[in-house]
Amino acid sequence: MRALSARDAWAVGTYFNGTAVQTLALHWNGTSWRHVKTPNPSGIDNELVSVAIVSARDAWAVGFDAEGGADRTLLLHWNGTSWRRVPSPNPGGTAHNNMLIGVRARSARDAWAVGTYGHGTANQTLILRWNGSAWRPVKAPNASATDNELLAVAATSQANAWAVGDYHTGTSSRTRLLHWNGSAWQRIPTANPSATGNVLFSVGATSASNAWAVGWYSNGPALQTLALHCC
Repeated sequence: MRALSARDAWAVGTYFNGTAVQTLALHWNGTSWRHVKTPNPSGIDNELVSVAIVSARDAWAVGFDAEGGADRTLLLHWNGTSWRRVPSPNPGGTAHNNMLIGVRARSARDAWAVGTYGHGTANQTLILRWNGSAWRPVKAPNASATDNELLAVAATSQANAWAVGDYHTGTSSRTRLLHWNGSAWQRIPTANPSATGNVLFSVGATSASNAWAVGWYSNGPALQTLALHCC
C-alpha cells in the first residue's frame, strides 16, 4: 500500500473470481476504500504485488501474469481516470518466468521496478527503469549461479537508489543490497546472521549515506526480525 495524502491511497493485490486469479486495486478517498477496475491480460493468473504514487494522476502497479505456462512482467499505470497496461520487457523470454515484485517512482520521468527472471536453470536479477516514455532493463549484478531476486526498491534522486532481496547458495539464502550511483548498480556487503536463511524484503532511504533495510533471518525453529543500516 502507498498513500499520497490522507485522501489518496492505493492498495493492490489479487482475488479469485472462481476460475482465475485477478488483479486487485483499491483506492482510499478519505472516507472509504473503493474497488477500481484493473486489466487482467491472462485468463489463468494475474497478480499485483506493489504500487507507487507520484500524484493523483500518476501511479504505477507491478506484478506478473501467467500465459503459456510462464509468467510475464505486468506493469499498470494510473492516469487519474483508469488503470492501463504499459509494455514491459521480459528478459527471460516466453519459456521462463519474468516477475516484478517492487516499484518506486520519484517523478513522471523517473521510476524503478525490480524482480526476477528465469535464465536457463537460474533466476537472475531484474531491474527496469522508466524514463518518461518507456521501461528499459538496467544491468545489475547476480550474486548466485542459481537464484537471485529483488523484492523492493527505493530512490531519492537520479543518482541514488537502493534495491534489496536475497540469493541462494546451496541450501542457504543470503541477503542482497544493491546501490545505484547514477551510472551502475553495485553490490553492497550485508550481514547474514543465519547460516541457513536470510532475506531483505523492504528498503527506505533519505540519501546515499542513509538507508534502512528490513527482513528476517532463521534462528533454529524460529524466524527473527532483521534490520540493516547503511552506511
